[in-house]
Amino acid sequence: MLVGEQGELLASATAGHRPFTSNQAAWAEQDPSDWWQACQDAIRSILETNKVPPSQISCIGLTGQMHGTVVLDGKGEVLRPAIIWCDQRGAEQAAELTERLGFEHLLRLTCNPALTNFTLIKLLWLRRHQPQVWNRIQHLLLPKDYVRYCLTGEFAIDVAEASGTLLLDVARRRWSSEMLKEAAIPEQWLPNLFESPEVCARVSRRAAQLTGLLEGTPIVAGAGDQAAGAVGMGVTRPGTVNSIIGTSGVVFASSDRPVLDPKGRLHTFCHAIPDRWHLMGVTQAAGLSLRWFRDQLLGGTGEGWSYDRMNEEAATAPPGSDGLLWGPYLMGERTPHCDPEVRAGLVGIAAHHGRAHVLRAVMEGVAFSLRDSLTIFDELQVPVRRIRVGGGGARSPLWRQIQADVFGRPVETVQTEEGPAFGAALIAGVGAGIWPTVDDACDTVVRTLDRVDSRPEVAELMDQHYQRYRQVYPALRSLAGLVPQLSHV
Repeated sequence: MLVGEQGELLASATAGHRPFTSNQAAWAEQDPSDWWQACQDAIRSILETNKVPPSQISCIGLTGQMHGTVVLDGKGEVLRPAIIWCDQRGAEQAAELTERLGFEHLLRLTCNPALTNFTLIKLLWLRRHQPQVWNRIQHLLLPKDYVRYCLTGEFAIDVAEASGTLLLDVARRRWSSEMLKEAAIPEQWLPNLFESPEVCARVSRRAAQLTGLLEGTPIVAGAGDQAAGAVGMGVTRPGTVNSIIGTSGVVFASSDRPVLDPKGRLHTFCHAIPDRWHLMGVTQAAGLSLRWFRDQLLGGTGEGWSYDRMNEEAATAPPGSDGLLWGPYLMGERTPHCDPEVRAGLVGIAAHHGRAHVLRAVMEGVAFSLRDSLTIFDELQVPVRRIRVGGGGARSPLWRQIQADVFGRPVETVQTEEGPAFGAALIAGVGAGIWPTVDDACDTVVRTLDRVDSRPEVAELMDQHYQRYRQVYPALRSLAGLVPQLSHV
């Protein structure tokens, strides 16, 4: 994405790459070289299509999927496919770490429980199951930071992204020496830490040749997709919350201090703003639920099933889907259950239910899961004065209305849909001195586009269905251990 000095979107380009592979239930891996190739293609497309002199680019910001584990050898070569954010294979390692350190002690050290999604848990799995890889590791990077390494040759990470590794002292915004010691992770493996708007590297000669960028162009630390997306939507101060439906779903709130959930249901991370933090609840399979239904059961886009068509059909079913409920646990769940073993379920099917009911139930089930996070915010007295929705789900008028009705509150959209990329650009603008702070950048350029109000009578109905939905997880969980599993290494 190319953004001007007034915050205007000048151009954007997308380059595709292969999807993640999942060879076993709840496994997910990607080849990091795919990200780098797509990055080169997208940058060249921007520069060549829009005739942009690379000398006019004052600074570069990066964002990307969080928690992924990219391990490199001493020559900077990738040792194996990255184990990415939604992978759940490390349940045993997470349980062992929690038992050894104690749940409360882990929260004190990192502000977070040991979840399978976090980078450290993936590392511990590698140590046990792939020692031939483990013994060659010299560097650890996360996905966007691997792209930065390819652009610059530098090993760097921002504190917002590092918060999701389980190796950061989140309250003090530094690597946790105690966690490194307890997990026996060499500190020299870790990239250098920076605040998101800090310039931490510059484009190398080789990367300039591959991308068309100017050698020496500065690059800020940037942020993971959720913190950057919050910046792109203007969610920087307490009181404004965003609800994002992408592949995963996220409910995100800013805070002036690290707020701990004593039950560990929410993540407490550093924000992309110095001296600010955020709380985050995560639904593992939000947009993924709808995509799975389309690709696996409807025949995919080859059968003409665009998201627009699915939305149109879902809109023909009534609110509440005539009692049909979807538990969106295709990849286990993070908030509020922290359970990698639970599996999804479509509950309450009757003979009169049709495809439209199922589609709407999937969309409502995702919204119910996001409401779980808002319920915890209320419990922790985290202020929620306005909700901004984003991600692919926010492009759907129906899904926006469903969220408003399920939350019982109005929801807003902002003018720029490209939340994380736009946020990364604003952070880069702060690094370049165009705006003095991230708050100033957001105040200057982020504007509300529209608002969808909750309908009182529908909200009351959806509240009743939400109470039923909260009984779905215990029912599905009781069945999880009854499914035979084959164990492979």
